[in-house]
Amino acid sequence: MKIEHRAAERHVLTVVVDNEPGILAKITGLFTARGYNIDSLTVADISEDHAISRITIVTGGPPQVIDQIMAQLERLVPVHRVTDLTEEGPHVERELALVKVKGTGEHRVEALRIADVFRASVVDTTTESFVFELTGAKDKIDSFITLMRGLGLVEVGRSGIVGMMRGSEAA
Repeated sequence: MKIEHRAAERHVLTVVVDNEPGILAKITGLFTARGYNIDSLTVADISEDHAISRITIVTGGPPQVIDQIMAQLERLVPVHRVTDLTEEGPHVERELALVKVKGTGEHRVEALRIADVFRASVVDTTTESFVFELTGAKDKIDSFITLMRGLGLVEVGRSGIVGMMRGSEAA
């Protein structure tokens, strides 16, 4: 018998949940117990009364594993809705990064030039360093960080992926 192995596909899942203690632990525990990996995890309150949160999870796996993850997430009591943005259609993904770079002279000038090309904002500066703020697709942020490595990269903080369907309808 020949078993067909399909490559793991990257999926962006959004999970709308009641904003209550322990819900994030339940969701991450579901992934851990089954040996699924979370590549990115972002959580934020999305309602005016702070009762609802939106969790964005980037994970990977063949279609049957993603279907199983979604079914198990939907069974959790405080979960209102689970959406696979990757399967639903065109969507927007963004990430925020803070990137600290130290340098003087030409390295400083080059870091500023590259930041301008990438539309990164300087949010803090000293005579010896910058902290840049950059938003965009994961690949854009990865490229910026790679270029800054040669110019004195000190530290990187990343928010993780946030995604939303295109168009006028809610996912």
